[in-house]
Amino acid sequence: MVRVRTAYDCDVLVIGGGIVGLSTAYAITRAAPGTRVTVLEKEPGPARHQTGRNSGVIHSGIYYRPGSLKARYAVRGAAEMVKFCAEYGIPHAVTGKLIVATDRAELPRLHALVQRGRENGIPVRELGAPQIAEYEPEVRGLAAIHVGTTGICDFVAVARQLAHGSGAEIRYGTRVVRVDRRPERGVAVLTAAGDVVRGRVMVNCAGLHCDEIARLTGDEPEVRIVPFRGEYYELARPELVRGLVYPVPDPAFPFLGVHLTRGIDGGVHIGPNAVPALAREGYGWGTVRWRELGSTLTWPGSWHIARRHWRYGAGELRRSLSKAAFTEAVRRLLPGVSEDDLVPTAAGVRAQAVLRDGTLVDDFLIREGPRTVHVLNAPSPAATASLPIGREVARRALSAL
Repeated sequence: MVRVRTAYDCDVLVIGGGIVGLSTAYAITRAAPGTRVTVLEKEPGPARHQTGRNSGVIHSGIYYRPGSLKARYAVRGAAEMVKFCAEYGIPHAVTGKLIVATDRAELPRLHALVQRGRENGIPVRELGAPQIAEYEPEVRGLAAIHVGTTGICDFVAVARQLAHGSGAEIRYGTRVVRVDRRPERGVAVLTAAGDVVRGRVMVNCAGLHCDEIARLTGDEPEVRIVPFRGEYYELARPELVRGLVYPVPDPAFPFLGVHLTRGIDGGVHIGPNAVPALAREGYGWGTVRWRELGSTLTWPGSWHIARRHWRYGAGELRRSLSKAAFTEAVRRLLPGVSEDDLVPTAAGVRAQAVLRDGTLVDDFLIREGPRTVHVLNAPSPAATASLPIGREVARRALSAL
């Protein structure tokens, strides 16, 4: 019998150069020095999509179900992210944040968040209406909680440092168009430029395209990425907001609602809302990719979401199309704001995994196939939790070698 020897370009091939993919590469080389890692990223640089288009918040982990990956990794990841930023001189600050109830119907949900925070090991201070002004003089509410471990940082700078510190070969401008996975040998990918890259194990951290990459390998992810665009404004009078201010979220949705975020650059972002995007990288209504839109519309889960949550979606759509409606939502927290205070700025798209029955996957989702590890749901707080997520994905990839 003739044994065929395969020439591998690397041991682990990572698809996706966002913060999760780069954290995975970093964790692999830290856990197993000498392991050859190659990262393929279709954009000309790192962190061009979810990582680089969020509000830059280091989340505390207060929102997430106790015991879930989101809860455990966000709490652990927030502390690690602050330490990582301090170690490498990356701009960051631990600011704390307010979660403010503006309606009596929100008070039970606010109290439930206090309990959830305590179950997740997060220090929480309850505030009455007069105490809100101690933190945010321009914000109005019936009650609030202060979460001291929330912070802000430059996640793009974090991604760059992870790329540098990993020692991996990172190929930017390299889009994967085909995957040939052979369980007895490994994985070979064909790039848009016609190059073939071979690895013993492949890790799929493709974010907005992760389900498509999974299907290219022959694995059925059993979820579809349904993209939701989050639109932001910048506050022309940033002095109105000192730190971070959030509404009480609706537990039926993974979105946190329109919030106020003073970023590391001193500017204040307001948003996002959540509207269906017409492309996976659809950062405006003018960007339509018919194949991707068709993928969303032919997925049964999309129609289940529409039927179940049409009223919520209609409100989000109204705020997208009407600046006056968006301003009205902001005024619930910040009464002194006017339409003229809101300046449009860059939008983001959330890669939300949806099951066939319309269930929005509410936790991080990592699945394995022969010679592959797929990260299939890693929206917010994945940037906060990226260091623990990277270690977990690395553990699975190394065990598959």
